[in-house]
Amino acid sequence: MKVLKFGGTSVGSAESLAQVVGILKDNQEKGTPVAVVNSALSGITNLLVEAGQLASAGDEQYKTVLSTIERRHIQMIEETMATATQAQVLEKIGAYLQQLRDILHGVFLIRELSKRTGDVVLSFGERMASYLLSTYANQHGLATEVLDARKIIVTDANFGNARVFFDKTNKNIVNHFASSSKIQIITGFIAATEEGVTSTLGRGGSDYTAAIFGSALNAEKIEIWTDVDGVMTTDPRQVKKTYSLASLSYAEAMEMSHFGAKVIYPPTIAPAMIKNIPISIRNTFNPEFEGTLISSQSSNWDFDVKGISSISEVSLVNFQGSGIMGVPNVPYRLFNALSEAEINVIFITQASSERSISFAISPEDAQRTKQVLEAEFSPELSLHKVDAIEIRHDLSVVATIGENMRHQPGVAAKLFGALGRNGINVVSIAQGTSELNISVVVEKKDLGKTLNCLHDIYFLSDETRLNIFIAGVGLIGSTLLAQMKAQYENLLKEHLKINIVGIANSKQFYFDSEGIDLDNWKALLLEKGTKGNIDGFVDQMVDLNLSNAVFVDNTSSQLVVENYQRILNNSISITTPNKLASSGDFMKLQEIKQTAMRRGVKFFYETSVGAGLPVITTLNDLLNSGDKIQRIEGVLSGTLSYIFNSFKVGTSFSEIVKQAQAAGFTEPDPRDDLNGMDVRRKILILSREAGYQMDISDVAIEGILPDSCMQAPTVDDFFTELGKHDHHFENILKEAEADGKVLRFIACMEKGKATVSLKAVGPEHPFFSLSGSDNIISFTTSRYLERPLVVKGPGAGAEVTAAGVFAEVIRIFNHLS
Repeated sequence: MKVLKFGGTSVGSAESLAQVVGILKDNQEKGTPVAVVNSALSGITNLLVEAGQLASAGDEQYKTVLSTIERRHIQMIEETMATATQAQVLEKIGAYLQQLRDILHGVFLIRELSKRTGDVVLSFGERMASYLLSTYANQHGLATEVLDARKIIVTDANFGNARVFFDKTNKNIVNHFASSSKIQIITGFIAATEEGVTSTLGRGGSDYTAAIFGSALNAEKIEIWTDVDGVMTTDPRQVKKTYSLASLSYAEAMEMSHFGAKVIYPPTIAPAMIKNIPISIRNTFNPEFEGTLISSQSSNWDFDVKGISSISEVSLVNFQGSGIMGVPNVPYRLFNALSEAEINVIFITQASSERSISFAISPEDAQRTKQVLEAEFSPELSLHKVDAIEIRHDLSVVATIGENMRHQPGVAAKLFGALGRNGINVVSIAQGTSELNISVVVEKKDLGKTLNCLHDIYFLSDETRLNIFIAGVGLIGSTLLAQMKAQYENLLKEHLKINIVGIANSKQFYFDSEGIDLDNWKALLLEKGTKGNIDGFVDQMVDLNLSNAVFVDNTSSQLVVENYQRILNNSISITTPNKLASSGDFMKLQEIKQTAMRRGVKFFYETSVGAGLPVITTLNDLLNSGDKIQRIEGVLSGTLSYIFNSFKVGTSFSEIVKQAQAAGFTEPDPRDDLNGMDVRRKILILSREAGYQMDISDVAIEGILPDSCMQAPTVDDFFTELGKHDHHFENILKEAEADGKVLRFIACMEKGKATVSLKAVGPEHPFFSLSGSDNIISFTTSRYLERPLVVKGPGAGAEVTAAGVFAEVIRIFNHLS
């Protein structure tokens, strides 16, 4: 025999009832006798709870709720029952509803709903559903009858969560099944005391009912039919890539159910485990799928962890004081007081000093817990042997569970490493000596992030997903997106999934946590984007609270930089070609770096100096290996490199600048390049990286443009003025060529003094052979004293800058993996 339990969604509609009957017929055709346990129609138990609460509060709205319950059952009758039987069924359900109406009216009059009366109210859900299921099955050719579990299951009088008397219950079950050949449709969840008073087995108790009957009947299997494909690796509402587990051991299932796995009620497992009866979790709406099998043995499993379960809302009680150290009866008094008050403890941990005991409870028990402990330890509190009872709220418990965790080094390290990298603070920790479970308490706001990052490292360890947010989708940003799209499949082969979650320009932004379509991002931003500035973009990015998050700043905006601290404080790494932070106020830069270090995330700005060239990386490698920097020289502007490499005798300087502008090498106003400020910031960044505490005012700059050019009101006026000074630049060029030299706009830092100026260099200088728009940087160090270390290559342009940013994104991935 098998015992089949069908949940509320499995009996909640005409379609689902048809599925149930199909499952029963399939077993009949195979010659397998079955007993059926069913829940109330989906949502009805909650409505009954609501009606009872309203009635006890003297609120006549309970009648409205009761009408909703009535309409729901009438609709089911109209949709499922044959016309000839509808009147009879309506009469029976009407009788149930009238009893319920009378009871609720009494509750309304006396303004009180005891636990005992509450159990009677809740019993109507299962009683009506069992009658409907039995009648429907009979009219489809099955021989069934309703078995009111109150006649069979005997409990104590702990209403709301009654304890079963198994000796009497098992005897009743065996005797009843010996006297009936029909399929029993059993009311789940409800029972009765020895005096015949209605009791309940706790919310979710229909599963327990199935286990009670299955154990008494020595069933070959207990099947729990629900609306999901078994027990999932974690909560599918929080983690999109979860999947069902083929098998669990009884111990694993107990841990999973205790810590929030909703598909099975925790007490269900014990009766089945005693008799070694397998429990199968199946999907009524996908009956071909095998679901999850719970038995004495767990199948072979490739991962350390079998599942990650959670309780979304708990409160943590901290009980501590110097007066409890080494006092043997303190834990007994504490937990005995909680037990007598019927307060359930979810999670316990104690410091080895014995000075503090922390435990998690349901938030609804928090105030009562405080009162109970203050009463029990009143003498110790008055003598300050026990500190004031501290209760923290808005917390969650997350548990990693699995038989493979036993004697497996590195499981905990992987867990805490992942949480640390994602800025998730662990409030409390517990692990039993069985090594079957590591539980952590985290802030409730971090629950989704915690589940996602742990699910990734334990179950998707062959793939790391980077959640990327991009501010600035102009030339560099759009190029970066194109590069990421082109490289997407190749990176998947390297176990990296690029997930572009948010994009923003200066006016609006667009988010998709599952990944923005890179073939259509421009239209999505334009047509579906939200109007707003960078502050709004960061607000939403922070609210999403995603794991493995990276913020890419492709702007030159100070407003974006002002958000860096907040971004890093929320454990989001940053990569940027924006120079304003790395060349801005020195102390603010240090604060940004310290925040990144403290939060375990990265702040990269390699592209702020040499676009795709490894300038900062090379400098840091030199310093980290113990080398000493003597001098740094560089042509750090691709624009100015192009201009002076193109400037030859016989050409005018103003025409060369116009050509550079037309080719897209300059800013719209070429003075933004020719004034040398960009180069000044870059040498400042390198000077700081070399260990010097400097600000922009410490970098001396020799301007190359006459005042009249700088003061020209428009770009056209600027070119007019620049043409008037062509002879000046021609004379400088001729003088250099006469000495066999070329002109280079060079930044230099030596012994903490930095300058930016136009210089003439000869063949002996490493910058002499520079061509095109290349940048070049030379490092003269203790090791590279006679022949400086030179880094040379394209230092400007969207392609190389975007490639440099992309490279830093990959570095962040390597840090996470």
